[in-house]
Amino acid sequence: MTSQPSPHEPSHFVRHRALVGAYGRELTGVTRSELGNRHLAYVMSFVAGAINAVGFVAVAIYTSHMTGMTASVSDHVAAGKWALIIPPGTAIVSFIAGAASTAIMFNWMRRRDAAGRFALVLVIEALLILLFGLLANSLDRVGAEVLIIAVLGYVMGLQNALITKVSGARIRTTHVTGMVTDIGIEIGKALYRNRKANVPPVHHDGAKLVLLSTMVLLFAGGGVAGALGYSWIGYPAVIPFALVLLATGLMPVFDDVRTARRLRRARAR
Repeated sequence: MTSQPSPHEPSHFVRHRALVGAYGRELTGVTRSELGNRHLAYVMSFVAGAINAVGFVAVAIYTSHMTGMTASVSDHVAAGKWALIIPPGTAIVSFIAGAASTAIMFNWMRRRDAAGRFALVLVIEALLILLFGLLANSLDRVGAEVLIIAVLGYVMGLQNALITKVSGARIRTTHVTGMVTDIGIEIGKALYRNRKANVPPVHHDGAKLVLLSTMVLLFAGGGVAGALGYSWIGYPAVIPFALVLLATGLMPVFDDVRTARRLRRARAR
């Protein structure tokens, strides 16, 4: 349900608001499209790169890099350095908890046919990042490195599980290893010469190649922005990224709120 425009509102404002609302629903609404999935993946890749870089510059851990975290745990176990297991182990557990939280929220809202089943996770992620940006400097002063890792790992798990749900497991914004692998596969297909006419030809997926290449570049660009932002102003550098995510996910959540209010008014009559 959309809100009704005021009769005194200029028509171009009405059209602009309608376009913004339609685009917001396409990005994170329950009805998915290739364009919406692609643009959402771009936004989330850039933000993931930024948050990942902030985590590394601040506490020397890439909180989206579960391969590296698992390898670190193994190395420390082999060396008998048990205390060093805590930071990477915290990142892994927090990432899993974030992904599990996404699954719980998504399925709870799906069973209630909520329009914001994808968007709510994004809004919660944005609010967590926003609070982190506002409060983390004070946490850092008391040496709460493990808590910082836990928050960032949880956020990365939320995001990766969300885009996995949205795209039907075709896209993962924090899994750059997988994206680079798929880029290499598509390049290999593009370079392959189909010599035999009596066998099915090898075709590359140009759209997939562009999508994945763009996501990797945006992840890297977000990393540069996050690292520079942290070097300039510290943890508050994540606040603009949180606001971007918040704006991306608000429209379907607003739709659910308006629907709930309408139903309550109808029951009260």
